[in-house]
Amino acid sequence: MILSVVFDVGETLLDDSREFGAWADWIGVPRHTFSAVLGAVTAAGRDSSEAFAYFRPGFDLHLERRRREDAGVGESIEECDLYADVRPALSALREAGLWIGVAGNQTPRAAELLRKLNLPVDLIATSGEWGVAKPDPAFFRRVIEMAPGGSAEIVYVGDHRDNDILPARAAGLRTAAIRRGPWGHLWASDPALIEAADRRINSLSELPALLSQDRRMA
Repeated sequence: MILSVVFDVGETLLDDSREFGAWADWIGVPRHTFSAVLGAVTAAGRDSSEAFAYFRPGFDLHLERRRREDAGVGESIEECDLYADVRPALSALREAGLWIGVAGNQTPRAAELLRKLNLPVDLIATSGEWGVAKPDPAFFRRVIEMAPGGSAEIVYVGDHRDNDILPARAAGLRTAAIRRGPWGHLWASDPALIEAADRRINSLSELPALLSQDRRMA
């Protein structure tokens, strides 16, 4: 029986377009150019942070984050960055009696900004707060510790094959792969993702009915 649902952040709850655009502006390249290089890095199955090195060899992401903050153009998460289905889906899941969490590869600052949105969730945590990031198995052990239920009673929802679905399944969690954002579309038909995902969805609005069905079958 499903007791808890835990969500990834980027391209699961948040549309990252505005943040990636801000990074392109910060390093002084056209947004379309940055997007194209980011797409090539993504298609190669590499971490998105590697895109910066094409424009600035030796780019230090943590240092540049601090510089952006100092310049007053730091990380920003606003209501407009949420996908339209987020609040309705989270509310419906809570009304169904499920515990709802958020845990993704984000900074401590992102956690603060997400909490200020007052989402209908029980707990928000990030890799920056935990000191361990996906796909490290220790990250998913923290997910299991934070959410009520055993691993098989927790669903992890994400868009990324290698950071979300495969390691969550390896940790014993149930999984739901969402097809949106560059990674969600890139791997939507990937055999490894299809095998590892208990559910594949195009919108979070599909989850309440699907998980309700799972609970009735338990």
